[in-house]
Amino acid sequence: MQQYRFKQVDVFTATPYFGNPLAVVLSNGPADDKGDHKDAPDEAAMRRFANWTNLSETAFLLPPLDPAADYRVRIFTPASELPFAGHPTLGSCHSWLQAGGKPKQTGFIVQESQAGLIKIRRQPAGASGQDRLAFAAPPLKRSAPAPALLAQVNAALGLEPEKVHAAQWMDNGPVYLGLLLDSPDSVLRLSPNLRELEKLKVNVGVAAIYEKTSAPTLIGRANREAKAFGERTSDDDSASPSLEVRAFAPWLGINEDPVTGSVQATLAQWLMADDLMPERYIASQGLCIGRSGIVHLERDGAGQVWVGGQSVTCVEGYVTL
Repeated sequence: MQQYRFKQVDVFTATPYFGNPLAVVLSNGPADDKGDHKDAPDEAAMRRFANWTNLSETAFLLPPLDPAADYRVRIFTPASELPFAGHPTLGSCHSWLQAGGKPKQTGFIVQESQAGLIKIRRQPAGASGQDRLAFAAPPLKRSAPAPALLAQVNAALGLEPEKVHAAQWMDNGPVYLGLLLDSPDSVLRLSPNLRELEKLKVNVGVAAIYEKTSAPTLIGRANREAKAFGERTSDDDSASPSLEVRAFAPWLGINEDPVTGSVQATLAQWLMADDLMPERYIASQGLCIGRSGIVHLERDGAGQVWVGGQSVTCVEGYVTL
């Protein structure tokens, strides 16, 4: 067994313990000409540790195989490996930079994953004094769900069909069924039957758009949401969210994900393409499980969607694998 540097970071927050936690294991020693090294944990050890942490994702940082990449990442849920995921991308990059990583390119970090090369950019520090990282969303594959399956998912979520304004399969590595609901209140009131969702083998991302005056009304009406809004710290402290999001992935071993970068990316690509959201907005996620994640979404002039947020290190040390 070997010792490895270890970090546990909180992603999509500037305040520890209000975002989405990620376990990060950093590799030891130089790689050989194939990108491997004898001190790397084997896949069985990676899977076992990811299951043991019981976090939504655990990331292992390895030397790159592609010479264009700065580092390589493998991402595991408690039950399976993912080709790509959003908050592990930002949390891994944060950890790599904090550990002394030096990008090959000026202004960008390139992460290698099973989904390919992911470009990450640094954005200037805001009021919190922390830099924000943003990843280039991978290409989105969209398709319409079968009506019969949509009806089953609605039943598992406890949703009346009229509350669902639009639905899309969203695939950027992880595959989610995206649902656009009539109001943020409908999103926050969901109490899904997770066992039924797991039986359907469907992971669901649910969203609703805030009207300009709806967020203050929500704060005044419900102490839970008011508390979460009040505890948020971001580099846009005065900005209110424009989208409320929840993600349920019991098929991946995650009942409700605190803040889901891959789902936020696919929702942004879908909603911007259909002119349902502007080219820049802020999304909220995690309120119903005591978190207050903030995600920054932006489409640049070339049409690339960027998904950004802050990360903060909560635990540092070593792990034996």
